Amino acid sequence: MNMLYGTRRETYRQLFIDYWQRFRAGQPLDAMAQRVVEVIRAHPEYHKLLENPELALEADFPPELGQSNPFAHMSLHVAMLELLATGQPPGIVDAYARLRARHGEAVAEHQVVDCLGELLWQAQRAGREPDLGALLPCMQAAEERGKS
Repeated sequence: MNMLYGTRRETYRQLFIDYWQRFRAGQPLDAMAQRVVEVIRAHPEYHKLLENPELALEADFPPELGQSNPFAHMSLHVAMLELLATGQPPGIVDAYARLRARHGEAVAEHQVVDCLGELLWQAQRAGREPDLGALLPCMQAAEERGKS
């Protein structure tokens, strides 16, 4: 995500806010903005936050208090859409289609998002780049869990 949004949380949060404002104002959106808006539209629970830019830029979402970070969550959805659009890693489109056929769109999306979140967490702990090679095995494990 750092390559796409930079390393400052305010930078990528501002992109979500700006894209949402442009969408709501009926302004044209490039392909990336369209993907981000697609994710935002699928998460109405975050609309109020995005419509309060000052709060959105400053808010903390401490996991120890049971709060998930909406920007991290939406970023994982955007990353998933980008991976599917580029077909990277090879096999992701077919693996996602199998998940979607077995579990439905929303569950499949969140299974991939969970896998991406795990890959990022492992990479951060190890101080390295995420290993996208581990994404397909994680998705296959999610598919297998659904067979029982």
